[in-house]
Amino acid sequence: MKNPMMNHTSPSHSLTFESLRIRSVLVPLRRPVFAKVGTFHQWPLVLIDVHTREGVTGHSYLEPHVPAAIPAIQTMLDILAHTLKGKVLAPLDAYGDSLKALHLLGREGVSLIAISGLDMAIWDALARASHLPLARLLGGQPGPVRAYNTTGLWLSPIQTLGAEAKTLVAQGGFQALKMRLGRATVQEDLLAIRTVRDAVGPDIHLMSDFNQSLSYAEALHRLRALDDQGMYWFEEPVVYDQPQRIADITRQIQTPVQIGENIYGPRGFYQAVAAGTADLYMPDLMRIGGVTGWMRAAAIAGAAGLPLSSHLYASVSSHLLRASETADWLEWSDWAEPVLAQPCVVANGCVTVPDRPGNSIEWNEAAVAKYAI
Repeated sequence: MKNPMMNHTSPSHSLTFESLRIRSVLVPLRRPVFAKVGTFHQWPLVLIDVHTREGVTGHSYLEPHVPAAIPAIQTMLDILAHTLKGKVLAPLDAYGDSLKALHLLGREGVSLIAISGLDMAIWDALARASHLPLARLLGGQPGPVRAYNTTGLWLSPIQTLGAEAKTLVAQGGFQALKMRLGRATVQEDLLAIRTVRDAVGPDIHLMSDFNQSLSYAEALHRLRALDDQGMYWFEEPVVYDQPQRIADITRQIQTPVQIGENIYGPRGFYQAVAAGTADLYMPDLMRIGGVTGWMRAAAIAGAAGLPLSSHLYASVSSHLLRASETADWLEWSDWAEPVLAQPCVVANGCVTVPDRPGNSIEWNEAAVAKYAI
């Protein structure tokens, strides 16, 4: 008897690119973001659907941070859709063709962001056509991925941090939280850390993020003063395009330094690793090159024995970490949840990759219509 869960294709059938649907939404944040990079009460998303002639649709989304970036991303996606029209949908070929199509515009910035979004949707379509979870298609298995909660502990009044930290832990039995540092003085950062630690106890891992807010001299002074606080990592202490400065800081402190969300493409990732820029790496799917870029970066991290965490995109990143040799932490946020029909469920501090076809993204169409821009 035919399995009702099977769709029109089988693994032996190829897919053909037919069309691309692009929609944009602006969703409210449960907890506003107060960071050195800005204040955000809403979060823009670009929703991408790749339609194939065979009836399979692949989904992905991008988080461009600011709505003003959306038109440029849409334009790039339209260019890519034109180049792929009628072609067999092979992710690696599509990735290479897309790079060639935008080569004269550069391999970073909006060009690679658009390629990344398209790549994620193509991989999702292929996984659905193969009736496999993306993790399994990539050679891994569905299962748990340990996660930390990144949705709070911003540069809010210090007296509010303790209660918020307890709420964040309880939100999914989290064993790790990220807090933002880089306040006006070292003493304020120390007080913020102590407040959170007193609230959640010694067994919760605390990651920290400076959001590129410090100068080189400030970073050395600040990180040395905080080096004995037991933080799991110091993330992006200085501007991301100063790799030599980051490498110098990394060598002079004991707490691991984390970078990666602003690395564009696997070649940029290789250059950072080869230079010994940091101790830990966390690629962002929007910048690393989608699934294809991630897996190439994951191979580099694996060969170098470097722990690999994710930046945002929990639904897709959880699949990729299950297929990455040196998987470390999943960064979990609820920012895209309003438009997702089946958001990631966190229990006992882990997101469990489900055993169903695709990358776990399905749209809540009523919410998409509600938040459309």
